Amino acid sequence: MEQKIRIKVCGMRDESNIRQLCELPIHFIGFIFYPRSPRYAGEMPVDAARQVPEHIKKVGVFVGASVDEIRRIADRYRIDMVQLHGSESPEFCHILKQEGLVVVKSFAAVDQQLVECAMYQHACDYLLFDTPTIQHGGSGKKFDWSLLQNRQLPLPFFLSGGIGPHDAAQIKQFYHPQLFAVDVNSRFEIQPGLKDIDLLKRFIEQL
Repeated sequence: MEQKIRIKVCGMRDESNIRQLCELPIHFIGFIFYPRSPRYAGEMPVDAARQVPEHIKKVGVFVGASVDEIRRIADRYRIDMVQLHGSESPEFCHILKQEGLVVVKSFAAVDQQLVECAMYQHACDYLLFDTPTIQHGGSGKKFDWSLLQNRQLPLPFFLSGGIGPHDAAQIKQFYHPQLFAVDVNSRFEIQPGLKDIDLLKRFIEQL
């Protein structure tokens, strides 16, 4: 069955690279505000994010940040969506959702978390499934997507985890009625935080 595949490119922070990326037909751009990440965007100039056109939604990625910190960064960079990779509770997510932010909660693609995500049905807008890692994402490794098939999920989801330039055909073959978008990052990098625009362009053309 045909499904529209939306694209999120995460781990951006270079102003010129962001400008180039925004010329591609993507739907979401991700900025990581986790200080331990090699793609940390907390020192990014405000204008680097504010140049993003309105039709591309800006996603702030956080791990264990407070509501106040998320609110401050969202205001500074005019973030549309927050993606949470820590142990944030449904109540925490609901607070952010009530403040008008679109909330994406990340889960490792393991059976226990695939069950636990049901608790977030009314607290979040989307789920994100990533490869299990102690590093809160960015592993560059894929998980077995068949874990998601034939499983009823509470919300639409982003498919993440090691998706690379040669995975377009596999993505097109993978069908789940709640697949909302694919999330790419490290496999398209020249160095952490700097994307190969030509590689991304060819990948998107194949989808």
